[in-house]
Amino acid sequence: MSQPYCQLSSSLCPTKRIEEAGLLNQTTLVTYFQLRGLSVHQKVQVAVFAVFFIFCVLTLIGNVLTVITILYDCRLHTPMYFFLSNLSFIDVCHSTVTVPKMLIETWSEEKLISFDACVTQMFFLHLFACTEIFLLTIMAYDWYMAICKPLQYITVINWKVCVELAVALWTGGTIHSIALTSPTIKLLYCGPDEIESFFCDVPQLIKLACTDTHIIEILIISNSGLISVVYFVVLVVSYAVILVSLRQNSEGRRKTLSACAAHLTIVILFLGHCIFIYSCLSTSLPEDKVVSVFFTVVTPLLNLIIYTLRNEDMKNALNKLMGRKERKEKNMKMSKP
Repeated sequence: MSQPYCQLSSSLCPTKRIEEAGLLNQTTLVTYFQLRGLSVHQKVQVAVFAVFFIFCVLTLIGNVLTVITILYDCRLHTPMYFFLSNLSFIDVCHSTVTVPKMLIETWSEEKLISFDACVTQMFFLHLFACTEIFLLTIMAYDWYMAICKPLQYITVINWKVCVELAVALWTGGTIHSIALTSPTIKLLYCGPDEIESFFCDVPQLIKLACTDTHIIEILIISNSGLISVVYFVVLVVSYAVILVSLRQNSEGRRKTLSACAAHLTIVILFLGHCIFIYSCLSTSLPEDKVVSVFFTVVTPLLNLIIYTLRNEDMKNALNKLMGRKERKEKNMKMSKP
């Protein structure tokens, strides 16, 4: 394209468009984004709202009860349940980052989100997601030590180590989130303003930038994509080592195989999304939204089912907690005149 034509039609000339965007006042830049959501059909939106609402309520209630139960029952004051309480807390936070906004916007025609709210959503989304990846890896290591090296478990996995690991995983998640969102804030957004999703994320947002995003794309692939692949391999290998170590014990192997299959389901759904989304930024597929649903809505509820409701100690502790509450309420009613 010739330079004179660029002068006449800046919208068709990327170089001219960037130059002009740099000269624009801040008030003319994009300050709100429009979320496309999962569907434009009203009936589908109502169905999605109902399903998401049920999943969100179950996730919040179940994980809050899990944390309260672990704090309440002294028998659960062990490293394994310390990490489980962290997982439940993360799932509560993870669910509230995207789902409530999506539920509210279901009934809105415009489905707008401000730039500041979008960046905030991205920051906490990556904070909790990356922290959960680190935590799942630590929980796999904790399980490996308990099953394969029980004599060394108490020495290696003590409370000091647990606290240090918790601080490390939250610090790592924070650094990861800052490393991704900081460059995104500095990009120039002068239109279009439609995000092809029901929440804000870095891959979708940088596609709307009217500046060069090559460097940040490399950062995303080397950061989120690489972390997802490496930790996926580490987790799969960890569970494989556990199974191999129990090959002499057929009964124990069958029980452990069932638990490994459940845990790997979580790993595949959670890290599979990260690999699928953050390793191929150049393509945008309709399946992206479906994968994102599993990442933000389904996985937190599955964590509750697999790590809590399939755990006999947790079920007994929950029944004990609920039973005591019922007896307390009954005694209070009887004591009233």
